[in-house]
Amino acid sequence: MKWLVLLGLVAFSECIVKMPLRRVKTMRKNPSGKNMMNNFLKEHAYRLSQISFRGLNLTHPLSNYIDMLYTGNITIGTPPQKFQVIFDTGSSDLWVPSNFCTSPACSTQARFRYRQSSTFWLTNRTFCITYGSGGLKGVVAHDTVRIGNLVSTDQPFGLTLKEYGFENIPFDGVLGLNYPNISFSGAVPIFDKLKNEGAILEPVFAFYFSKDEQEGSVVMFGGVDHRYYEGELNWVPLTKAGDWIVRLDRISIGRKVIACSGDCEAVVDTGTAFIGGPRKLVKKIQKLIGARRRGNKDDAGRCSTTFQENRVRLSTESWLLGNVFLRVYLSVFDRGNDRIGLAPAV
Repeated sequence: MKWLVLLGLVAFSECIVKMPLRRVKTMRKNPSGKNMMNNFLKEHAYRLSQISFRGLNLTHPLSNYIDMLYTGNITIGTPPQKFQVIFDTGSSDLWVPSNFCTSPACSTQARFRYRQSSTFWLTNRTFCITYGSGGLKGVVAHDTVRIGNLVSTDQPFGLTLKEYGFENIPFDGVLGLNYPNISFSGAVPIFDKLKNEGAILEPVFAFYFSKDEQEGSVVMFGGVDHRYYEGELNWVPLTKAGDWIVRLDRISIGRKVIACSGDCEAVVDTGTAFIGGPRKLVKKIQKLIGARRRGNKDDAGRCSTTFQENRVRLSTESWLLGNVFLRVYLSVFDRGNDRIGLAPAV
């Protein structure tokens, strides 16, 4: 299906924000860098009792749509109205369609009916977002938002008035879990609001994605359930606080380095289905694994690769690690220490 190839919810804005990436030397390439890495890991090491099942606020179920899209239910308003959203580390904003949206995509989505909520109030702020797969325009409002038993009262969120590019995609909206500095609407993200109010015990959330369209996918808030992974968590520091971007050492097939030979960066993005990279390098990988571009004929009985060319050209070698990568691991996003933890998923 064509939209699956395009689906990627790292937000690139035509109207508000761009995300510049810069090449930096890897810490492993000089002695002082190695010491910095060792010091970082020592200073920011959690004891298992500090980030564990005992501190877990919520394990929230996610639905697996053909191993490409993972969504979970939230409610907005009083009484609550239910929406199926993507929990997205590639963006920061929470938005759902308004009942004023007449775009084709909105016709298949659950739309928020503000007159039915006694806790709703509207601001005079507008916003627009452009994703890799589409875009939207809307207004900022406030209401009570619930993720399972987590409740954020007077939560700012977006109501779309116009959407494009999301036709026939089985979701209603997006719940962004990135840092607040890249919010397009200027609203405080729901994770930050819950954290600031003490509703979440530890400033972490984690994902377990099931395989082969099976049930069992979850997002966890406030801690980690150790039953979802094996061994120890391996912590990777962010290149800088403010975005879920990590440094890659190399990309190899077997023992041969085929990309990222001189240090590069990757966005770890739960709202993206594929692994994205520079066009030239993705073509190189496709050739090495024997993939061929397919035409418009019937695709029955065929398989497709999970590497896609980045739709936005950047000045540095940048990669996108989506769900096809994250399904292999339990992934922990640690806002308190600006790092990501990975461990083999069960």
